[in-house]
Amino acid sequence: MAASDQISAELWDEFHTVVNMTSRELQEWLNVASAGEETEVVPDQSGKAMGRRVLEILGKRRTDLTEDDVEVMRRVCEIVRSQRGPDMEPTAGGEGWRHGLMDIGHDPLKPV
Repeated sequence: MAASDQISAELWDEFHTVVNMTSRELQEWLNVASAGEETEVVPDQSGKAMGRRVLEILGKRRTDLTEDDVEVMRRVCEIVRSQRGPDMEPTAGGEGWRHGLMDIGHDPLKPV
């Protein structure tokens, strides 16, 4: 069974709703978040591993997803929904909380 058979339209839509940052915004965020005072990470290695995986998935068509992609999508949806609640209204929250969500492509200050 192909991974595309395992992903429902519901999961595809939910993932693309909770990941509310564009590929470009996420890439720029991962680059900034990884930059230090004296070091800068190679762009394709910047940011947390899950953020890089989200970025890869955003660049794929639904039919090209792997089983691992589907699991990452489920996990990202779980994380965002558990931390945001059902309304998903823009919320400032603490800096660490916001940055943690942005690391996986969700900016809690953006409207859904």
